[in-house]
Amino acid sequence: MSKIRITKQFTFEMAHALHGYDGKCKNIHGHSYKLNVCVMGSPIEDSSHPKCGMVIDFGDLKSIVKSEIVDVLDHAIMLNIDSPHETLAQELQSSGHKIVEVDYQPTSENMVADFAEKIKVRLDKNLKLHSLKLRETETAFAEWFAADQN
Repeated sequence: MSKIRITKQFTFEMAHALHGYDGKCKNIHGHSYKLNVCVMGSPIEDSSHPKCGMVIDFGDLKSIVKSEIVDVLDHAIMLNIDSPHETLAQELQSSGHKIVEVDYQPTSENMVADFAEKIKVRLDKNLKLHSLKLRETETAFAEWFAADQN
């Protein structure tokens, strides 16, 4: 059976800060992120199956990515819990701001690797996460490919 890649794009608004960075991104700033999620598998062949002909229902993929990533991060501030930003995170959270604390520097590179792990565990066994592309701006993005992983 043919292997087919299915891709869906998601968008979310999020702010972050890069502690210790030697440029403007050390300050809290935001982006309009675009995340492309590409899943690979064989289309369902069972003609009695309601999703016959699909690798994965786009709605099912949307549900996974929204619950694991988009709903968690949209209009949030992502900060590294192991940096001095922890105090700022606590202050912002206590005043009602949506804070997401991570144990890594919140770069696009680290985020896309984190997203891959979260999505992979939610996919059916017959599906494979093929790639992710996280666009931070119109001209800058990070990509994750399953084929590049050990």
